[in-house]
Amino acid sequence: MNNKFMQKFIEIAGRIGSQRHLVAIRDGFVSIMPLIIIGSLAVLINNFPDFGNFSLVEMLNSIFGEGKWQVVGGSIWNGTFAVLGLLISFSIAYNLAKSYEIDGLSSGLISAAAFIMLVPTTADGGLNFAWLGAQGLFVAIILSMLVTEFFRFLINKNITIKMPEGVPEGVSRSFSALIPAIIILVLVGLFHAFVSVFSGISIFEVIFNVIQEPLQGLGNTLPAAIIVAFLNHLLWFFGLHGTNIIGSVIEPVYLPLIERNADLFQKGMSAFDVPNVVTKPFLDTFVFMGGSGTTIALLIAVFIVIRHEKNHPYREVAKLSAPAGLFNINEPVIFGLPIVLNPIFLIPFILVPVTLTIISYFALSLGLVPKTVAILPWTTPPILSGYLVTGGNVRGIILQLFNLTIAVLLYIPFIMAGVRSMREKIGGQK
Repeated sequence: MNNKFMQKFIEIAGRIGSQRHLVAIRDGFVSIMPLIIIGSLAVLINNFPDFGNFSLVEMLNSIFGEGKWQVVGGSIWNGTFAVLGLLISFSIAYNLAKSYEIDGLSSGLISAAAFIMLVPTTADGGLNFAWLGAQGLFVAIILSMLVTEFFRFLINKNITIKMPEGVPEGVSRSFSALIPAIIILVLVGLFHAFVSVFSGISIFEVIFNVIQEPLQGLGNTLPAAIIVAFLNHLLWFFGLHGTNIIGSVIEPVYLPLIERNADLFQKGMSAFDVPNVVTKPFLDTFVFMGGSGTTIALLIAVFIVIRHEKNHPYREVAKLSAPAGLFNINEPVIFGLPIVLNPIFLIPFILVPVTLTIISYFALSLGLVPKTVAILPWTTPPILSGYLVTGGNVRGIILQLFNLTIAVLLYIPFIMAGVRSMREKIGGQK
């Protein structure tokens, strides 16, 4: 591990993981994740599956009237997924400003106002919801960072209104942001006018056509999914939080894909027919079961291989890690077994997720299993997650069980090798 290349890799990955703007993007998405999950659950409830002769949808229709109860879920959608870009424009700007130790609230509000200024209007003068949502994510990300950086520049240059002592802090902070807000919003307005006059379309359409759509098309492919799975686990092997490091890169690509699936599913399209295979829930549900590395399968493999040695170190770690592992929390096993910097587990820790990514991709793309149509809390246990994320279809559970079986079989030889290595080491010490 003293190899210079490996040391350099760890150093570069660590710097990327702590880069201020990437951290702000990651934290911005994390901040709104509860709203995204609530929006997904609303879609699931509005399209609840039938259970044999029992239909919850028919029962609710008979009580409240045909489709009237679904207004609640639709309203929740409008307040969550439908304004995703607006929410992100605020949350990223807020988190980036806080990292600079400047007024995060003012930065977030200015960014949100600037975002709305750029949103195209409909024929009747209203805001176009198509661009307020996931299709406007890239504009929201770029705009929030630019607005915050310029806001910081103006604050640091003291281009502000200074209030006398004794004025409440909230009032003083508001007036400090007044001049920077005026300058930023005027510049955004001029930019909007310039783009409208010379291109004839909005900046949203320009960014979507040039950047976002090609990236989403690339992200919804098997090679891209394999690369994500590989890099995530390679970083984890070196003790770096792979999920956090690559999360800020893949979230803007994969979130619109699941949003598109969920939107079409809400409108009545079958989960088999929605367009996107590779989404964030696809990876979370069918690949990262028990956490990165599909470590719930590793725990099962440990209990299978080490059945008789009740006090074996691997078994003790597995027993302590199992309750958290059921809810996809796997730091205890990653650092306790350990997997980090343990060459015995390097191959299966990377091989298992890549293999499951390939299996799951073909299962969904060939129509054997419905595609993902909802985002769930990442702590949702396997089996339950497979059912819900596919719109309430048992085939999601079957795929999870199949994947877990494959993962356990792949882990078993390496568990056996680890046990043998430990015995030889103990025997040599004696």
